[in-house]
Amino acid sequence: MKQLWLLFISLMAALALTACGGGNSNESGEENASGSSGEENWEPEQSLEIVAPSGAGGGWDTTARMAAEGFEEESIIDQGFGVVNKEGGGGAVGWSYIAEKAGNPHHLFVASPPLLLIPLNGQSEYGHEDFTPIANMISDYGAFAVREDAPWEDLNELFDDMKENPEDITVIGESSPGSMDHIQFVKIAKAAGVDPQSIKYVSAQDGSTMTNLLNGNADVYSSGVTETIEQVRAGEIRVLGVTAEERMEGDVVEDFPTAKEQGIDETFVNWRGFFGPPDMSDAEIAYYEEKFQELNESNHWAETREKFAWNEMYMDSEEYRQFLDEEKESMQKLLNDLNIQGE
Repeated sequence: MKQLWLLFISLMAALALTACGGGNSNESGEENASGSSGEENWEPEQSLEIVAPSGAGGGWDTTARMAAEGFEEESIIDQGFGVVNKEGGGGAVGWSYIAEKAGNPHHLFVASPPLLLIPLNGQSEYGHEDFTPIANMISDYGAFAVREDAPWEDLNELFDDMKENPEDITVIGESSPGSMDHIQFVKIAKAAGVDPQSIKYVSAQDGSTMTNLLNGNADVYSSGVTETIEQVRAGEIRVLGVTAEERMEGDVVEDFPTAKEQGIDETFVNWRGFFGPPDMSDAEIAYYEEKFQELNESNHWAETREKFAWNEMYMDSEEYRQFLDEEKESMQKLLNDLNIQGE
């Protein structure tokens, strides 16, 4: 009987130890599931891709390539970067591609106001809310250029003629109607008293905008500041005004007058930043925020901004999200003025 009793005690002790061990195992498992599984300190596990939702050479493409180059040269991110062009639909083709990468943080894309405008005017099913804002990096501005022999010396002279004979003046841009080149011109012209719906805007998405301006098929070129610099240097065109708050700094651009200094109290900011696919985790967002902030503060990016006449406009993910929501409301009002409605 004594031996049976000792055996029973030993068995109960063993069961108790097993139960305790099982409890510790469960606690450890819960901690791993909530804490370690890559959530606190996520890092990319493969090469990274930045999508430029346009052809080569434009603002999106240049921004993507200069960022990838900066991450490599400054040794900010160890993984390699590839830049891929997904052209079409004013950006919609690229956005559709990224939407299919939901939950995969190894794919990013660069965007600017068309990410708001294209969905609002019904040309894309995807808008900024469908993606993960990472960081805004720069601001650029619109420029309104005419041929060197054009009759207008400033924006007020141009807009006065547009009020009198709008059908005689053609504005050309690379973006589709209701997107950036159109809207930036409308915003400034409206502030000067021009009826937005009277503006004759032509879209030339085949890269022929400057050619059409120079050969007389168009009268005014609405574009980014950078796209006008070389032809201004060559003496072929004049910039009547830019959409910046103040005069820009740098060779050539410092001579471009702002709309505001001509008495037109309005601006247009071409913000440009980076987004990820849907369903990114907080840890993944935090990783990229840190890396883009480091890039923003690097010598490479300072030199890049100077080279392309870009201004610093860094925003982290949450700031960017709030900014985009506000900008969307502003863009909707301009589209309403044009009587452009999404489907």
